[in-house]
Amino acid sequence: MEFVARIGTADGKVLERNYRAADEVALRGDLEKQGLHVFSVRRRGLAAGIALPRLGRRRALSPEDFLIFNQELAALLKAGLPLLQALDLMLERMAAHRFRDVLTDIRDRVRSGEDLSEAFAAHGEHFPRLYPASLKAGERSGELEAVVRRFIRYQQLVLAARKKAVSALIYPAVLVGLSFVMLFILSVRVVPTFTEFYTSLDAELPLLTRVIVGFSGFLQSNLPWFGLAAVVAVLFVLRWKETTSGRLTVDRFKLRLPLVGVVLHLFALSEFTRSLATLLGGGLPLVPSFEIASQAVGNAAVRHAIEPTIQLVREGKAFHEAIEESGMFPPMAVDMAKVGEATGALDEMLGNIAGFFDDRVETRLQRILALVEPAMLVFMGVVVAIILLSLYLPLFGALGQIR
Repeated sequence: MEFVARIGTADGKVLERNYRAADEVALRGDLEKQGLHVFSVRRRGLAAGIALPRLGRRRALSPEDFLIFNQELAALLKAGLPLLQALDLMLERMAAHRFRDVLTDIRDRVRSGEDLSEAFAAHGEHFPRLYPASLKAGERSGELEAVVRRFIRYQQLVLAARKKAVSALIYPAVLVGLSFVMLFILSVRVVPTFTEFYTSLDAELPLLTRVIVGFSGFLQSNLPWFGLAAVVAVLFVLRWKETTSGRLTVDRFKLRLPLVGVVLHLFALSEFTRSLATLLGGGLPLVPSFEIASQAVGNAAVRHAIEPTIQLVREGKAFHEAIEESGMFPPMAVDMAKVGEATGALDEMLGNIAGFFDDRVETRLQRILALVEPAMLVFMGVVVAIILLSLYLPLFGALGQIR
């Protein structure tokens, strides 16, 4: 089997080399016999690719695990423990296997002389880009514990906003799903039963009944093909979304959705302003903070509109004028940013702007729910009524003829 080993030599160099060995234990033993310090060993080749598939744009670790890690790190740093000892203590109690593997490599990198920010940046696919930048600002200012606590507050606010959004959308999603399941059962199970009964009567069916029966028969006879087409379509869309153009097109479409598009837009702006406030509060200059915060925006369309304004700020333009030219920010947010620049408290004002966006997201979600829930119930009631009416119309006609 082939492995990639990260080793330290006697002269202080840290290297990564490929080796062949029967297993990881044997390789570690051979390297230690050569006087090398082994930082990490990982499998390479097909087996490693199967063990760790890349299922999306970013294989981020659990946000809850990451939040707990930062809370423990801040507590240990406040207690006066050296950074390396704090990492060792957290590794001993780390329950998440995936996080423990990543943190082990980070600990080894810090032990070999790297800064904590550089060690986390080396695993950028697992962590938000905002985090290594915040750590770097803390290392430069000598206030690493304060920066970590500021990032904890940022995490808590983001997680709370996301949980509110998800909780608000659970009921409508369940309602829509159950509605489609009910329609499917009616079309595939109930309607065919009535169709056999009407065939035995040899009666002429009304137009509405013929339409419902025809659709049910078409769906039942082509059900495997519909399922296959749905799977292929989903796989194609997921693969297309991984491309830059596909992601941008899908996110632009999301922003144009009725009712929901405004909520997604405001949530993306909240992500940007809160990330920027966190970086500026940690002591990072405006331009690099602007660049990193723009990458923290989840919606590609909003990010694509904000990115060109970074160059305007780099050329000396005021921040509030630059974001105004993006066309993404409401006038009130631009005015608040202008006040923050004028008073020298831009980070605090950006935090207030993020809170303003969060309040608007929550308010709009509540309005959408108040509208969607009764609308869905009425819609499903009308559809079910039409199906039942189409099934019972022939019976009413037959009873009339008998009388």
